Amino acid sequence: MGQVTIYIDDDTEKKMAAAAKSMNVSKSKWITNLIKEEVANEWPQAVVELAGAWDAFPSLEEIRAETGTDHQREPL
Repeated sequence: MGQVTIYIDDDTEKKMAAAAKSMNVSKSKWITNLIKEEVANEWPQAVVELAGAWDAFPSLEEIRAETGTDHQREPL
C-alpha cells in the first residue's frame, strides 16, 4: 500500500476531519474515497442503467412544430 504526505491549512483539515467523522471513516479513508471518485474511468451503475430509458427523442422539427409563430422583429 502506498503512502502519501499532504500539507493542508488548519481550516481545511478541520473541515476534512469533521466530514470524515460524520461518515464514520478515518481521514485517510475519506481522502482515498475522494481520490477514487476523481480517477474513476467508469460511469456509476445507476447512470449505465439509464441507457435506452427514454423513447426516441423528438427531432428539432417536431419540437419547433409546437412553438407557434414568431412576431415580426423591429429593424435594427
